[in-house]
Amino acid sequence: MESQTKAKLTEEQLVRLIGKHFGESTSVVHRTELTNGWFNTAYDLALSSGENVILKVAPGAEVETLTCEKNIMKNEVEVLKLVRKEGAIPVPNVYAYDDSQDLIPHEYFLMEKVPGQPYNLIKESMSADERERIEVDLGRYNRKINEIRGDSFGHFVASPEKLFASWGQVFAALMADLLTDGRRLGVQLPASYEEIEEAVAAKLPFLDEVTEPRLVHWDLWNGNVFVHEGRIHAIIDWERALWGDPLFEYYFGKMEPSEAFYRGYGNRFDSQHERERRKLYDLYFDLILVIECYSRKYENPDHVRWVRKNLAAGWVQFQD
Repeated sequence: MESQTKAKLTEEQLVRLIGKHFGESTSVVHRTELTNGWFNTAYDLALSSGENVILKVAPGAEVETLTCEKNIMKNEVEVLKLVRKEGAIPVPNVYAYDDSQDLIPHEYFLMEKVPGQPYNLIKESMSADERERIEVDLGRYNRKINEIRGDSFGHFVASPEKLFASWGQVFAALMADLLTDGRRLGVQLPASYEEIEEAVAAKLPFLDEVTEPRLVHWDLWNGNVFVHEGRIHAIIDWERALWGDPLFEYYFGKMEPSEAFYRGYGNRFDSQHERERRKLYDLYFDLILVIECYSRKYENPDHVRWVRKNLAAGWVQFQD
């Protein structure tokens, strides 16, 4: 997806980056921009050494982003290192990370290129049995992610004032930041901001049941699941990972209902109070889909129409 947040690097810039991290004698033989992502720029680089690496580039400091999107690349790098060390979840190896902006005016990192394709691009071409196997395995991996415990609630890499003793405080801050972004960008919502804030506040006490910080990927949609030879080979894009409620995960939402995932995970989170928590998370996701259109300036009118229709329906469901 084309987005204003995506940086475009020149050949000269790529040569400088690769020379710094792989040696001056190493050159870029071929580059391909990967377009499946929605926020950062990603390049598949074939090097003269015979290696293939992925370069991920953050938006420039001058680019307008949502509050929840600021300084999230370091978050991803640190989570990848932890998860790879844990060893139970397949993730790419990080080769280098640089936020100095000495070579280019962007934060970036280089990582291993994993074989396979994003699940969202090949799902429709797979048989029902193949999809079931993938989603059972995804449930198992998601459970392993959520079994990693933290000390505080909040983003994986965060300043002390962004870490909290309760999950309710974190989610309330996330929602407040998002609605502040919406007001700043002039986003029209299906209800007044005050009405939405009041309705959300009424449900926040349900989050008090979440007492133990667990690692949450949050953005584990099909585009971030790499499949190779019919199996999950890697899970990518951890930039929004945080310590929170496992029910906050994407596959527990309304977008991808999957019995196979629930079976692999071993839990549906389907009690009355859990359903109320999930209503909060679905509304947050629906709001992001609309509000980010105003900062990223997507050029696809069909997507913009769809996210608005989705939010309108989601707001009705939230109040039900």
